[in-house]
Amino acid sequence: MQLMLLAAPAQAAVHTPETEEERSVRSLLRQEALGYENGEGVERDAVKAAALYCKAARLGDAEAQFNLGWMYANGRGVERSDATAAFFFHAAAEQGLEQAVRMLATVGGPPNYVPECLIDRAPPQMAPPPPRVAAAPPIEVIPPDAPRHIVDIVKRHAAQYKLSPTLVLAFIKVESNYDTIALSPKNAKGLMQLIPETAARFGVARPYDAEQNIRGGMAYLSWLMAYFEGNVPLVAAAYNAGEGAVNRYRGVPPYAETRAYVARILGGYGRVSHPFDAGVTGPSPQLPLMRAMLR
Repeated sequence: MQLMLLAAPAQAAVHTPETEEERSVRSLLRQEALGYENGEGVERDAVKAAALYCKAARLGDAEAQFNLGWMYANGRGVERSDATAAFFFHAAAEQGLEQAVRMLATVGGPPNYVPECLIDRAPPQMAPPPPRVAAAPPIEVIPPDAPRHIVDIVKRHAAQYKLSPTLVLAFIKVESNYDTIALSPKNAKGLMQLIPETAARFGVARPYDAEQNIRGGMAYLSWLMAYFEGNVPLVAAAYNAGEGAVNRYRGVPPYAETRAYVARILGGYGRVSHPFDAGVTGPSPQLPLMRAMLR
């Protein structure tokens, strides 16, 4: 391990790629919307174009978000709304779409609401909260590809943070693929890809030390579990995009990477809820609004 730490950190591709199927669905929706918007191969229908763009936007398609913002800015197929246009331009800009980034100089800040068409009323993201308990959940199946020394560290500290080892290992797998010296372009380090701010927040002085890194990541997960009352999709989205983005979008943000990330965490853990310790922190003030949106 000491020899590994003396080596230069590897630049890890820690962003979560979409599957080919996910990309295909988004692309097909966007292309169909373009056809209806421009009358290419079908009769022009701006209303239908906007509806299709919104489906793609909800799946995190940045180009569809930008095009829908333009339609709201110009009242094409939807009621004109600068605020709603700003919402979609910001969502696209946050995913790095250049033309959306340029629009931010003129549209102002995003509104404090989520457009109706972007509310997914059938996701697992707002399952009923589990009971507030003080004991750790039962240990579940350990992934067969997880290195034994990492599994041992996770098991050693899971009860302290009241976390399922399977859930923690799912995060480690998705974040770094068990690479102790992983380094992202955003300076996130180690097994649980802690950015400097998070490392400092949870007392991690040596992020490439496997035990320190895992304990810091578990402390953050424990905090997120309390903040989002055990809702695993919201916790996963916050770990990837930040709790601020989850609060602002009142759910999993419409980012393709974050949606793919959440799906992979759920695939590794297999459940949408997890027991939480309410004594760690108070709940997000946006949780009642998130639940109300899905009624």
